[in-house]
Amino acid sequence: MKKVYIETYGCQMNEYDTEIVKSVLLKENLIFVDSPDEADVILLNTCSVRENANRKVFGRIHKLRYLADGRPLQIGVIGCMATDFKEKLVQNPKLPIDFIAGPDSYRNLYKLINSTEKKPYDITLSEFEDYADIYPTRVKGVNAWIAIMRGCNNFCSYCIVPYTRGRERSRSVAGILDEVKQLVREGFPQVTLLGQNVNSYNHDGKDFPYLLEKVSEIDGLERIRFTSPHPKDFPRSLIKVVATNPKVCKHIHLPLQAGNTRILDMMRRTYSQEDYLALVDDIKSHYADMVFTTDIIVGFPTETEAEFEDTVKVVEKVQYDSAFIFKYSVREGTIAQKKYKDDISEQAKTERIIRLNEIQKQISLKKNKAHIGQIHTILLESDSTKKSKNEMQGRNDGNKLVIVPKGNYKIGDLLQVRIKKASAHVLVGEIVS
Repeated sequence: MKKVYIETYGCQMNEYDTEIVKSVLLKENLIFVDSPDEADVILLNTCSVRENANRKVFGRIHKLRYLADGRPLQIGVIGCMATDFKEKLVQNPKLPIDFIAGPDSYRNLYKLINSTEKKPYDITLSEFEDYADIYPTRVKGVNAWIAIMRGCNNFCSYCIVPYTRGRERSRSVAGILDEVKQLVREGFPQVTLLGQNVNSYNHDGKDFPYLLEKVSEIDGLERIRFTSPHPKDFPRSLIKVVATNPKVCKHIHLPLQAGNTRILDMMRRTYSQEDYLALVDDIKSHYADMVFTTDIIVGFPTETEAEFEDTVKVVEKVQYDSAFIFKYSVREGTIAQKKYKDDISEQAKTERIIRLNEIQKQISLKKNKAHIGQIHTILLESDSTKKSKNEMQGRNDGNKLVIVPKGNYKIGDLLQVRIKKASAHVLVGEIVS
């Protein structure tokens, strides 16, 4: 029986897809191992959203082949890069890979692994594939990812996802609820509902607020998270569910991307700065302490210093608890690549990202220090931290990492913690019950 090792790059959807891949191949009696040194087959589950991710994977391919040192080894590239870079992956005779499979082709992986063709591939995008009949093989833990939909219909001008993952399709409510119930039986206290745009979920007329409510009714489930919503699809009914349902965490990851309306229009985000800020105000009016996080791109084509300042103003106004900030990078095949020249210098992009990160760091520090003295409920995720075996860590309702002294507790416990210290990235506390 062949032994398989898989490395996962990119977003939570890729993490979930890796669990799907494991289920598919375990049914074929393949064995998964924890080290590439033990493997007969190495799968790289890839992301193509950022240029750095692509470079990392290409470098990793060559390193793995070198480490193999002549022993029989198959290397397969699966996921978004397989769709995005098919020609480069298949036609380059110097690239030491054996097969590729796109996000909708995982049912054919066993066939590709055993193919006698040179660099066989399957990157077919499906209008219907949702893997709803495959129960993912998960590692026991606190949180389980659940893809409630696949693909994307938004076609933001900078984004490659609709071209690598296909068009949007939603799973049935019944299928999702069955999966959550099984997870609860297995001991998972938290689920995170995934989609490229979760709040556009729709199956047989049932929308995302309806789904959240139905998931929350499952006995034994403690917490529900979701990511990522799009500001254009955020009805009042969804705000009310998040604000009032005790199982739905009071944390919304609300991608901004840019704070200037002209740039947002070029990005095809379909909302203005004013629309975005009005939505944030509406959410805060329903739940004043909602935790907001976001994604931001600096240096989009033609972005002026004044337009970048609009992004700064939005960050300062919203007061995000944290932000993922990136430099714009050209993704081949996107609308932006076809229409706009990447005309912002690397120096300007670097200056903007450094400045924005520093502003966000100060905001995060201020917001975290405001929690000192408060008592938070944390869901224990680990019985040690990277820095100390004498500490444990978990997350509060707002998804903030909280460090506590080690005690006689187990992973998955809900603990009451008084916050004693704070940095820009973590809270530190003592267990009170």
